[in-house]
Amino acid sequence: MAVILERSSWPVPVPDQAELSSRAAAEAYVGGVCFKLGPPALIGAELEWLTAGPTGARPSLDHLAAALGAYAPTSIAPDSPAHPLPGGSMVTVEPGGQVELSSAPFADPAALTEHLRADAVRLRDLLAARGIAVFAAAADAGRPAERLLRLPRYAAMQRRFDSVGPFGALMMCNTAATQVSVDAGADPAEVHARWTALYALGPALIAAFACSPRLHGIPPGNWASQRMRTWLRLDPSRTRPPVADWADPITAYAHWALDVPLLCVRCTDRDADWNPPPGATFADWLTGALDDEVGRRPTRADLDYHLSTLFPPVRASGHLEVRYLDTQPGDTWTTPIHLFDALLATPAVVAEATALAAPTAGEWLMAAHCGLLDPHLRRAAVDVLDLAAANARTPAAAAELAAAAHRCRAGRSPLAEVDSSRNGAR
Repeated sequence: MAVILERSSWPVPVPDQAELSSRAAAEAYVGGVCFKLGPPALIGAELEWLTAGPTGARPSLDHLAAALGAYAPTSIAPDSPAHPLPGGSMVTVEPGGQVELSSAPFADPAALTEHLRADAVRLRDLLAARGIAVFAAAADAGRPAERLLRLPRYAAMQRRFDSVGPFGALMMCNTAATQVSVDAGADPAEVHARWTALYALGPALIAAFACSPRLHGIPPGNWASQRMRTWLRLDPSRTRPPVADWADPITAYAHWALDVPLLCVRCTDRDADWNPPPGATFADWLTGALDDEVGRRPTRADLDYHLSTLFPPVRASGHLEVRYLDTQPGDTWTTPIHLFDALLATPAVVAEATALAAPTAGEWLMAAHCGLLDPHLRRAAVDVLDLAAANARTPAAAAELAAAAHRCRAGRSPLAEVDSSRNGAR
């Protein structure tokens, strides 16, 4: 799910308790912290897995904390030092007991995949020693949604999302994603090009990597990505910004963020967040409309918190988080890393990728529903994967991307490919 990056390895600002003086000041702050300018150099990733104890039930948080030891996040072990794993990855735990590795950023995708792979092995070993198994699945097909984390943040999320049916609880507790993070760009023009490319590519790549056709408790319907279905059925003001109208993503993202309804407001008591009136936005709080209810104006730290409750397909967090891909089966999570590294390699490649994806840009619902069965999405997926293979850094990465293009050309999902490989090895 990856609804929040609890402790990113990318540089983050220290929380600032200074009050914001105006909407203009708040928007300027968002533009500065969400889009760090500089020559693109780094790439990172977040991998999520479902977990189960010896009986198949979700492990308790105490059980997870004991297994993770000094690597346990403070969300489940408040006194934990929360050390990174030897390869630099931070461990987090999601509301339904999913475990996540958030990598350190690397200049070389080969180094990123090497360190993440080593940390994934270490994580599996730590959990296995306590009888906890991890599963590379984007959706839990066998268990009902059950929220283990009781933090106020997740209680507020569930209250808000329960109003749209079962999708919020399923997203929080029963789904997992593969995310890739990249630098925003050297200047506003490059930011615009990279941002536009990542959004244009979204539907084609959702189709290419969709591998969650089954999700326990989801309303009836055949979908290639039931995980993405849950996101598309949630609060659109929070998850679907109108990016097609954005000439400048830096200023537009800041403007959009302030008009998204507040999810919750943190109180001084760690265990008691305040639930704002329905529809009340951060801008409302900033301009005094909530003075009687909250008793204070928001600070920069409050704005930082609000930004972490926004869940667009690509989220600006200093760098750009690509959040729209299903968790990939087995060890095939390396393919999306090489893919985005190659597609963003140069301005010329970025422009070509955007043009190839343009015919299906905006077809989010179709991509999640039909996947590669839609011929236009399949064509776009093949085209961008072929482009990535032609611009990969290494022959090994090129071969991996070419294999993904071949799979998509045949209309095969990642699940079918992994199953085929396993059967062939028997």
